[in-house]
Amino acid sequence: MNKKEISEIKKQFTPANCDITRICGCYVDAEKNKKTELKEAFLSLSEEEMFKYFEIFKKTLSGTLGKNLMNMEFPLEEEKEGGKHEFLMKLRKSKLKDDQLIESFYDKIIENYDYPENYYIILVHAVYDIPGKTSDGIEMDDASEEIYEHILCSICPVKLSKAGLCYNAEANLIQDRIRDWIVEMPENGFLFPVFNDRSTDIHGMLYYAKNAEQLHDVFVDEMFGCTAPLSAGGQRDSFNLLVEETLGEDCQYDTVVNIHEKLNEIIEAQKDSPDPVVLTKSEVKRLFEDCGVEEEKLETFDDQYDVAAGEKATMVASNITNTRKFEIKTPDVVIHVEPEKVELVETRIIDGRKCLVIPMEDVEINGIRVRMGGESSEHDDYDDYEQALE
Repeated sequence: MNKKEISEIKKQFTPANCDITRICGCYVDAEKNKKTELKEAFLSLSEEEMFKYFEIFKKTLSGTLGKNLMNMEFPLEEEKEGGKHEFLMKLRKSKLKDDQLIESFYDKIIENYDYPENYYIILVHAVYDIPGKTSDGIEMDDASEEIYEHILCSICPVKLSKAGLCYNAEANLIQDRIRDWIVEMPENGFLFPVFNDRSTDIHGMLYYAKNAEQLHDVFVDEMFGCTAPLSAGGQRDSFNLLVEETLGEDCQYDTVVNIHEKLNEIIEAQKDSPDPVVLTKSEVKRLFEDCGVEEEKLETFDDQYDVAAGEKATMVASNITNTRKFEIKTPDVVIHVEPEKVELVETRIIDGRKCLVIPMEDVEINGIRVRMGGESSEHDDYDDYEQALE
């Protein structure tokens, strides 16, 4: 799914557009005991409750594609009889009216979801009557072409509200606030099946993780049979290792800057696309070639890529570079530069030492504008350039 398709589904989480038919829920305590369950038609909830649930559902489909939201495909063996994909298909087909299936679903999550505190499992069934669109993208409400039947699951932490004082309007006094158990925004969740090309695609699911560095790989594998992709940080670390291993002693400042500038250019060129920029192994190799990495350095690239990231792994460009700032780090100083200004930072040999130099213009120190000293000679130009920004 891309950003436009996700947005289309999120728009259904309003009273006017609501396509949710049924909601089920299970509150699980820290000892993995089922404390209470919910099973009813969604529209039977109070308006206040519906709005709170809509917030949770929208959050389950929020975040950055390739970072918090990940498209996953089911392995073929999981689509066979007895597979985890087949179980989800049965769950969807049941419209959440099969109590045995629902209980089995809860049990699978409780068994495999590693979370040490209380949480609330929410599962809904929805039927979206997909409106047709004209050639210029205008929706035709009376020209439905297909039904998108799906389930959405949200796993929300349940935490005790903070202690504090409150105002009691009836008694007209300030008193100790009663602490309640609050259902918070989801930590994880999924949408099945996916909504690709504005149509049902039963071969994939959209997985959500609030913390992009904690994807719950074991849960993904045991619950869905899918292999979780590298986290955003894992992709960045793998890419950095790949650059260092490929370039070796030739991993110079200018080459690394060139690689990240090229990545930013690729992202900028596709900024209007609803899909994230995803690089395959061959595309990362071509990136290195375009940045002047010698052919002999790329002879073992494929093997190094497999070790660093995985044979079939892909990398989301926005996960391996920062389009908002360029960071240069030494043991004592960290310099942050806007990517388009990175050429201001130069490398020079001064008094036999390798140095980074930056023009000293319009300088502030802790918010105080300072004036630089008098003019210096050409031989002392480094005195006008050295600046550490942290």
